[in-house]
Amino acid sequence: MFSIFIQGFFLSAAMILPLGPQNVFVMQQGSRKQFHLMSAALCSASDALLIAAGIFGGSALLGQSILLLQAVTWGGVAFLLWYGWGAFRTALSAEVELSRTEKIIQSRWRVIVTLFAVTWLNPHVYLDTFVVLGSVGGQLSAELRPWFTTGAVMASISWFFALSYLSAWFSPVLNQPRSQRIINIFVGCVMWYIAWGLIKQGYRFFIDYNTSL
Repeated sequence: MFSIFIQGFFLSAAMILPLGPQNVFVMQQGSRKQFHLMSAALCSASDALLIAAGIFGGSALLGQSILLLQAVTWGGVAFLLWYGWGAFRTALSAEVELSRTEKIIQSRWRVIVTLFAVTWLNPHVYLDTFVVLGSVGGQLSAELRPWFTTGAVMASISWFFALSYLSAWFSPVLNQPRSQRIINIFVGCVMWYIAWGLIKQGYRFFIDYNTSL
């Protein structure tokens, strides 16, 4: 059973480690020391729900609903383009010069809403948790699935809290105006790069779907 736990842990880690909207957002909040632990906790909780749903039957649902995947894909494209534009605009404006006290004016609820958007409007999250983890974990026996699920969830928790603590640890450097400009440009580039990938993916789905009709 422990070997199944390890399998779930490392497979989930392989899905989480590549740079994505969740990682970038948690790193950004950690560099500002602004609700960074809450961000890590909510990312971990969201991943736990998606991983469990994928392993215990959600993968079949996603595989049968191309329209649902399309809706998530184009919703994600719209959000990522908007979020990337906001990051570029901040990098090129005077907002990055705000003092620490002024930055805290950004409300907790705005952070929560943005975090849920970068998680639940990201189609790659569903592909990772439903398709990859769901297909592997779904083939296990009822006794082994909880072990695989626990390992996958622990990888998510470990990664997001480590990323949050590390970025907060280096916040004296990362929170400088020049560093914040670089971070925001980096965030904007990552968000638009992922959005471009989703546009190509959504277009391929559209062509394949219409060809099959």
